[in-house]
Amino acid sequence: MGELPGFLEEKLKNQYGADGFEKILDGFCARRPVTLRVNPLKTDKRLVCSALCAAGIRFREVSWYGDALILEDVREDRIRELECYREGGVYLQSLSSMLPPLLLNPEPGESILDMAAAPGGKTTQMAALTGGRAQITACEKNKIRADRLSFNLNRQGASNVYVMVEDARKLDDFFSFDKILLDAPCSGSGTVVIRGGVCKTEISEELVRRSVRTQEQLLKKALRLLKPGHEMVYSTCSILAEENEELLKRVVGPAGGEVVPAEEGWLSELALLPSKLPGTVVVAPNELYEGFFAAKIRKKPGKK
Repeated sequence: MGELPGFLEEKLKNQYGADGFEKILDGFCARRPVTLRVNPLKTDKRLVCSALCAAGIRFREVSWYGDALILEDVREDRIRELECYREGGVYLQSLSSMLPPLLLNPEPGESILDMAAAPGGKTTQMAALTGGRAQITACEKNKIRADRLSFNLNRQGASNVYVMVEDARKLDDFFSFDKILLDAPCSGSGTVVIRGGVCKTEISEELVRRSVRTQEQLLKKALRLLKPGHEMVYSTCSILAEENEELLKRVVGPAGGEVVPAEEGWLSELALLPSKLPGTVVVAPNELYEGFFAAKIRKKPGKK
């Protein structure tokens, strides 16, 4: 069994109890398979499956998302050699990171903001879900990461996305959007990796505190930019309540929003941890999923 930084072990035990902590620790030690998402803007699933079979790569489908595949006994480098990858027909993406766009449910014709978009997995997924017919604005404050985002968008055929090299916290409040995805920078406490009893992930109390400050600023900005009566999704790859449920309890109401329970039937197929805020989703790290949090938020009608 692996060792975690003392502060993180204490936080997880306090939040989830001894049994929950052991379950999480097992998840941190698990080795997850490679997963990918078929990109219907460039190809179709039948062709991708044929290409995988021709390459001798075994795979299985994901019940809750038709475009997702779990690959068996293969490394990512092998997938990068395939023509369907080089031409943007597939995108290597963890199953957990596919959840927020599905919860947001983007529709053709909508104006959508992705507040922290690089490297583009969720951005390109939203473009694919809308058949390239939504107007997506993708923010990334770091120029190098923004260039990588643009590269991925081009390869995936997501021509409907406008990249802004900007800190989303600084966007002018005259903007307004039908839907917003805020996959916020976080401590990464749900994606900790333990190998050989050693924690391979750098995480500190200061990183958690810094993440919370940034998350609060971004969430407040998101609720200012979201159109009244419309919905957004807040997500992190953290399983700490202070970055998730506690933050939402403190910020959402005063900022004119309300949490909308995530009631999608397929959520019952995931391994979930208990949440301190009913209606929000905390995915447990295990042999298939990274630890993840997601919540749907609606801006109350009449709020500016």
